[in-house]
Amino acid sequence: MHEMGIAMQIIEIATSSIPSDIKDVKVEKVNIEIGKLSAIIPETLTFCFNIAIKDTKLAGAELIIEEIPVIALCQECKNRQTITEPVFICQTCKGKALKIISGRELDIKSIEIADYPGVNQPAQ
Repeated sequence: MHEMGIAMQIIEIATSSIPSDIKDVKVEKVNIEIGKLSAIIPETLTFCFNIAIKDTKLAGAELIIEEIPVIALCQECKNRQTITEPVFICQTCKGKALKIISGRELDIKSIEIADYPGVNQPAQ
């Protein structure tokens, strides 16, 4: 189950992105993007994340996963298409020369923290 290793890396990256001068910060959400070709099962990653965040600065945080579709560009007819089946053939010209544009992502998009005195507060 490689999702546990990925969950640990997400936690490490998210934790290290919290400014050191902010103490006792409460992370509410970690927002990530996962491509459909990334070989990551979102439910398994969420399960592993929820186990791994215990006793960390992210304890209680929610992992929000946005799945990115597989989008390919046909090198023959230049048709851009979303691939939903495990067959990589152009839907327009039936060509087999497809270039994958998206679907392999694994990105942390943002980390949301609870309101904290002096942080996220409008200047007066």
